[in-house]
Amino acid sequence: MKPSGNTILFTGGGSGIGRELARELADRGNTVIVAGRRLGALEETCAGRPSMHAHVLDVSDAAGVARGVEELLARYPAINVLVNNAGIMDYEDVTNRRDLSAAASIIETNLLAPIRLTDALIEHLSAQQDAAIVNTTSGLAFVPLPKAPTYSATKAALHSYSVSLRAMLAGKVRVIELIPPAVQTELTPGQSSREGYLPLATYIDQVMAQYGESGFPDEVLVPNAKVLREAEKNDQFEQVLAMLSRL
Repeated sequence: MKPSGNTILFTGGGSGIGRELARELADRGNTVIVAGRRLGALEETCAGRPSMHAHVLDVSDAAGVARGVEELLARYPAINVLVNNAGIMDYEDVTNRRDLSAAASIIETNLLAPIRLTDALIEHLSAQQDAAIVNTTSGLAFVPLPKAPTYSATKAALHSYSVSLRAMLAGKVRVIELIPPAVQTELTPGQSSREGYLPLATYIDQVMAQYGESGFPDEVLVPNAKVLREAEKNDQFEQVLAMLSRL
């Protein structure tokens, strides 16, 4: 992945980490296409940045993804980086039988959508120079948040999928994993002002500090996420899980 001059397709760029990271990448000399369901939010992300473009795409719609990728490649044939960033999170009570529609939506958006988009673009990306796939997982991929079991499970699965992709695509497409900690965004209600969560601007600064001549490293880890990523290696898994269970 080049430090600049890329054409980047970015899902989940309408708010939070996605919005700010997409803007940073555009400001560093890349063309960035932000894709999502809400055109107004995407256009707000792009406002004032001529190298950014909004494209409506529902990543949870399998048929829509196939059509949308065709349209995108026709309009932006130089796409060489895919950022799978769209995600949703809900707290769940698994102690009683319940309606599983929310869990199904989390799996659809957080896991199946990145797999679909990667599949739809893999042949194109494999033919591009400096191609990369960036998957946004979570520190919860390594130690789950018990009250968000499906979200945590999808991020663990996407981590595993990223490891497999990296091995299979070695020498063709770089696979990068963005591993956020708890960040002040509106991923869940009230989270943007929740005490103890990392301020969004601080997180973006820490992420972009790792952006060098080869773009991002294979795993983009900031200190707050490293605690979760390395919990098992440091024999702290049960301790960290107990802490998360109290949240």
